Amino acid sequence: MQKPDYDIIIVGAGPIGLACALEAKAKGLSYLIIEKGTLVNSLYHYPDNMTFFSTSERLEIGGIPFVSNLAKPTRNEALEYYRRVAVSASLQIHLFEEVKEMSKKDHLFIITTHKQVYTASNIIIASGFYGIPFLLNIPGENLPKVTHYYQDPHFYAFQKVVVIGANNSAVDAALETWRKGADVTMVIRTGEIGERVKYWVRPDIINRIKEGAIKAYFHSSVTEIKEYEVLVQTPEGVITLPNDRVIAMTGYQPDLDFLQKAGVQLSNDSIRKPEYNSDTHETNINGLYLAGVICGGMDTHSLFIENSREHASKILSHIASNKSLIR
Repeated sequence: MQKPDYDIIIVGAGPIGLACALEAKAKGLSYLIIEKGTLVNSLYHYPDNMTFFSTSERLEIGGIPFVSNLAKPTRNEALEYYRRVAVSASLQIHLFEEVKEMSKKDHLFIITTHKQVYTASNIIIASGFYGIPFLLNIPGENLPKVTHYYQDPHFYAFQKVVVIGANNSAVDAALETWRKGADVTMVIRTGEIGERVKYWVRPDIINRIKEGAIKAYFHSSVTEIKEYEVLVQTPEGVITLPNDRVIAMTGYQPDLDFLQKAGVQLSNDSIRKPEYNSDTHETNINGLYLAGVICGGMDTHSLFIENSREHASKILSHIASNKSLIR
């Protein structure tokens, strides 16, 4: 019987992937984290000035304290915390290595990246959902002035900016770029600012819209993006806005096609929720586990770091018990 390279390969070096690695190490299991981007890649792509909704202790993993200067930690504090966790625990991580294919032969999983091939007895998919933005699918979306990832407001100073969306990312982008001198217009499909917007930010954006500092078109959508203009379908008809930059905060989705290609069963509805055991997080494929937000399928607002941390202990307890039985 061929011996695997690792007991476990973890796909994704986000907070939950790191938590799984910490649990694996604590149980004496060999593991490797493979990540297509940088460490905690999703958090890295959050806006530079973002403040978490959660308190620092609810973002902790592996029982390692997360000390923040304020009640709500910032993106930069989180990046530093998770980096220090990885360093202090000497976690085995391969960054900027994308998994291209995953299959199972007999008792072994075969994981192929653009660099090499690995084998493992178990796989944990903790890849999150921030890698694939929902596209507008309109003319001009591929222009250089359009982005689905907003980071720093200074870049937009004195520009005519259209922000698409009405949830946390869109509101942060609108307020921050406006405060740096941008002429900001929000285009919102619904009739109000999103209910999930952070409670200390929502009144701010509502008041800026009411006073006219930030313009907003509700029940509207961008239909075309041109080099110096944006066409917007409003209840009153199509209008043309002069424009330099478009920040399309239209949301993101997990790579469920990757799971499906690997043989994981998904629900037939629009949520496409993967099939897994809620006690062990093992899917319909023996030895393949899901951790973190990907467990919710397209329902990406039900799982967060704070309520996904427990996935690591469930999964690793099950893997460790199976390994002890084999021994």
